[in-house]
Amino acid sequence: MQRRSFLKNAAVGATVSAVAVPALAQTQPTVNWRLASSFPKSLDVLFGAADTFSKRVSALTNGKFNIRPFAAGEIIPALQVVDAVQAGTVEMGHTAGYYYFGKDPAFCFDTALPFGLTARQQTAWMTQGGGMALMRDFFKDYGIINFQGGNTGTQMGGWFRKEIKTVQDLKGLKMRIAGMAGRVMSRMGVVPQQVAGGDIYPSLEKGTIDAAEWVGPYDDEKLGFNRVAPFYYAPGWWEPSAQLSFYVGIKEWEKLPKDYQAALEAASMEAHTVMMAEYDGRNPQALARLLKAGVKLRSFSKPIMEASYKEANAVFEEESAKNAKFKKIYEPWKRFRQDINQWFSVGEVPVQNFMLGKK
Repeated sequence: MQRRSFLKNAAVGATVSAVAVPALAQTQPTVNWRLASSFPKSLDVLFGAADTFSKRVSALTNGKFNIRPFAAGEIIPALQVVDAVQAGTVEMGHTAGYYYFGKDPAFCFDTALPFGLTARQQTAWMTQGGGMALMRDFFKDYGIINFQGGNTGTQMGGWFRKEIKTVQDLKGLKMRIAGMAGRVMSRMGVVPQQVAGGDIYPSLEKGTIDAAEWVGPYDDEKLGFNRVAPFYYAPGWWEPSAQLSFYVGIKEWEKLPKDYQAALEAASMEAHTVMMAEYDGRNPQALARLLKAGVKLRSFSKPIMEASYKEANAVFEEESAKNAKFKKIYEPWKRFRQDINQWFSVGEVPVQNFMLGKK
C-alpha cells in the first residue's frame, strides 16, 4: 500500500515538474530595446557587430529579449551615442569610446591609445588585467555599464594627398584623426579634425581635410578613399588596435532578469570575437585589390615614428598630472603594457618575424 502511494505521488510530482518548467519560462517578460550605432550599414563589419549581437540575444532568450539596432543617424547622430544612452533616449549603444575624448580623455582606454595595446593584448587587459573593473568604475559617472563589442585589429596610418617623408611635412596638415592621437599629432604641427566616418570622403574630395585615417583596407576600400588621396600609410601607431563597446544604461541593465543579463554578456563577447576574425580575414584581399588599383603604399619614416612616440608619452604624463581619473587607469595600463610586450617579445614576435621572412 505504501509503495503504491509513493509511486502515485512520484508520478504526480514528475508531471507537475514537467509542466512547471515551461510555465516558469513563459513568465519571463518580453523586453524590447533600441540600440544606437555610430556606424552606417554600409560598413558591414562595424555595424554588423550590433546586428550579430542583437540576433544572438534574441536566440538565447527564446525571442523574449529583442534589441533593434539602428545605424548612425537613423535615430541618433553618429557621435552622440554616449549622450543618448546617458539620457535614456535609447537603452544602449554601440560606439568607440575615444569619440568622446572631449568629455574626458580617459574614454580612450576603452578604445585605443597611441602606441598602446594590440587586439589580443587589449582583450587580455580588459578580461585578465583589471581593465574591465577600471572602466566600469569610470563609466558609473555616466550611468553606463560597458561591454566589449569588437576590435578592428591594428589600423592603417591613413590616406594622404601628398607624400609624407619628414616631421616637417606634417606641419599645417588638416587631418581627420580621433581621440588622444589628435592631441599627439597637434604637437607635431597637424591640425586635427573630428569627422564622422560617413563624412570623410566628401571632406577629402572637397579639400576640407588633407588626410584621414579610418580603419584598414576592407573598410577604406568601401569608402573609396583611394580615389581622392593616393598615398596609403602604415602603421596606424595611434591604434595598434581599436576596441568598440556596447554601452548600456545602468538603470535599464538593473531591470533585466539575471538570465537576460547573462545572454547580453555572452552575445557581446561573441560579437567581439567575430569582428576581429572578420577583419583579419578580409583585410589581406582588400589590400591586394587597392594595390592593384594603383594605391601608393608607404611606411612612416623612423624619425616620424620616434617623434610620435616621444610626444605620445609626453601627452600621457601631462594628462595624468592634471586628471585623476585618467591617472587611475593609466598607471596599471602602462604596467600591463610593459609586461605583455615583454612576453610577446619572447613568444610572438620572433616566430612572426621568421615567418615574414619566408613570404
